[in-house]
Amino acid sequence: MTLPATLPWLLAGLLTLGVLLAWTRLIARRRGASAGVRGSRTRFLLLCGLQPVCALLLYFTLLPPRQASTPGTLVVMTANAGQVALPAALLGQPRVALPEAATSDGSERVPDLGTALRRHPEVRTLHVVGDGLEARDRDALGGRRIVFSPTALPRGVVELAPVGVVAPGDTFVVSGRVNGVAKATVALFDPAGQRIDAGPVDALGQFRLTGVARLPGPALFRVEARAAGGGVADAVSLPVWTQPTQPPRVWILAGAPNAEGKYLRRWATDVGIPLHMQISLGGGIRLGDAPLPMSAETLRRFDLLVLDARTAAGLGEAQRVALGAAVRDGLGVLVLADGPLPPPLQRLLGVPAVGNDETGLRLSRPAPDDDAWRARRGAGTADLPVDADAVPAGLPLLTRRTVRMPAGDGVALLRDAAGTPVAWWHAMGRGRVGLWTPRDTYTLVLAGHADVHATLWSQAFATLARAGAPTLAATADGARVDERAALCGIADDARVVAPDGTITQVLRDPVTGSARCAGFWPRSAGWHQLRMGDAVAPFFVRAGDDAPSLHRAELQAQTRARAGATSTAAASPSAAEGARGPAWPWFLAWLSASALLWWLERRRAPAG
Repeated sequence: MTLPATLPWLLAGLLTLGVLLAWTRLIARRRGASAGVRGSRTRFLLLCGLQPVCALLLYFTLLPPRQASTPGTLVVMTANAGQVALPAALLGQPRVALPEAATSDGSERVPDLGTALRRHPEVRTLHVVGDGLEARDRDALGGRRIVFSPTALPRGVVELAPVGVVAPGDTFVVSGRVNGVAKATVALFDPAGQRIDAGPVDALGQFRLTGVARLPGPALFRVEARAAGGGVADAVSLPVWTQPTQPPRVWILAGAPNAEGKYLRRWATDVGIPLHMQISLGGGIRLGDAPLPMSAETLRRFDLLVLDARTAAGLGEAQRVALGAAVRDGLGVLVLADGPLPPPLQRLLGVPAVGNDETGLRLSRPAPDDDAWRARRGAGTADLPVDADAVPAGLPLLTRRTVRMPAGDGVALLRDAAGTPVAWWHAMGRGRVGLWTPRDTYTLVLAGHADVHATLWSQAFATLARAGAPTLAATADGARVDERAALCGIADDARVVAPDGTITQVLRDPVTGSARCAGFWPRSAGWHQLRMGDAVAPFFVRAGDDAPSLHRAELQAQTRARAGATSTAAASPSAAEGARGPAWPWFLAWLSASALLWWLERRRAPAG
C-alpha cells in the first residue's frame, strides 16, 4: 500500500493510542489523589469523554472527509451561472467558464466548449449551469451525457412562435407565453404603432392573438406584455414577411343566381383570383362564363370547386366518379349547404346531411375593442373608403342552415362568436372537402364590413384549394447576430443576401446528409434572403441585445432538449469520492473542545 492510502489508518492508530494513554493517566491520577483534591465524578467523566471527541475532531481537521463527486464530470458555467447554487458534489470537479459566464470563482476560461473538451478529454458528463449552451457549443457535445441546472426563467415574453410567409390581406396567428407577470395582458401593434389586437394570458401564461398582413414585403410588428397596473413588462419585435402567392383557380357552379354568388365573384375579381362561374337557370339556360363539362381533364385545370346544393343534386353518376377521383388527386371542394344534399354526394364526399331549418349566426368581433378594430381595417382607398360608422354598429346577424355535426376527422373551418363550428373540412386522399353553412355573408359587405367578408372567403379558399408547389423555407427561426444559424434543405448554389446587399455563399455540410444543412453566421440584424436559383426564402436576424428574455428562454429550452435526449442516467450519475472538503469547520470544533478540556483539567475542587 502507498503512503497516501496508509496515512488515514496510521493517523487513526496514533490518535487511538493517545486516547488510551490519556484515559490511563486520568484513572491513575484519580486513584492516587486524596479525597480532597480528587474532584467530582462528573468532572472526571467529562474529562474521559472529551478525549475521544478531541481526537476525532483532530483527525477530520488533518484529513477532512471526501465529498461525493462524479468521475469524468466537467462543470460548464454559462450566462447567469452565478444565480444557481452548485450541488456539493460539484465543488471538487473541474470547472470551465464560457465567454457568456461572468464568474470570478476561479473557473478556467475557455473560448468555446470544443476547446474545453480538448483540454479535458476524459470528460464523459457535462454539468451545464446557467442559461444554457449557445449554438456554437451544442454541436461539440457529441454523445456525452448532459446534466442541466438552469436559472429561473426571466420575466417577460419567453416563447413566441414564428410567423410564416403570409399573403397580402391574410390574417396570421401570434402565439407565445409570458412568464413572471401577474395578471398579464398582451397587445399586438402593427408597424405603424397601432394596436390591432389584445387579450389576457391564461393560467399557464400562454396567449393567442391575430394580426393582418397588408402590403407585400417585410414588416416588424410588436408584441407587448403588460402588467396588471398597465406598465410594459416586456416588448418583443415580431417579423412578418408578406409575399404575394399564386391565386387558386376556382370553378363555381351555382344552381340559381343570388346575392351571395354576386358578392363572392366581386371579391374574387378584386383580389385577382381567376374565377370561372357558371349559373344554371334551368331548361339548359346558363349565365356567366362558358359552360365546361365536368370531366377529369376539366377538373385538373382548377384548384377549387365550389358548388351549391342544387348543382350537387344535378350531378350524374359519371360526373360524381370524375369528381371523386379529382378530389383524391388533390382538388379542393367547397359544398355550400343552402339546401338538402343528395345522399350519393354525401357518401361520395363524406359530408353530413343538411336540414331545412335556419338559425341565426353571430360572428365574433375581429378585435377586442373599436380602436383596435379600426386599426385592423385601415383607411381604405380613394375608390373604396372604409365606412367609419360600421365599427360601432358591429357585425350584422347572419343565417345558416342546420347541419348534423360531422363525426370523425372533421376540422372547424369557421366558428361563430360562441366558438361553435359553422363550417367544416376533412381530408379525402390528397384533396380537402369543406361544408359551408352560412347563407348570407354578403350582408357583411352591405353593412360596411367588406374586410370581414374577404377574410372569411380568403381563409376558406386558402384552406381547401389544391396545394401548390412546396415553397422554399429557411430553418433559421431565432437567428441572431454573430451566432450560428442553421439553414437546411439548401441547394449547391445557395447564397444569403444581407440587408446591405452583401452576398454570402453557404456551403452544405456533407455530414448532414439528406437534410442538406449549412451554417451561417450573420453579421448584421434585419431581413436576410436565402436564394437558390430564382427561389427566395426570407428570414429575420435579431440583434444581439434584442428580446433578451426570449433569448434566455430559448437557450434553456434547447439545452434542456439536448439533456433530455441523452441517457436518463445523466440525471443521477454514480457517486464516487472526490476532493476533500474544507478543514476549517473541523478545526474550529477541535479548538472549542480542546479549550473546554483545558479548562476542566485545571479546575480544582475547593479546599476542605
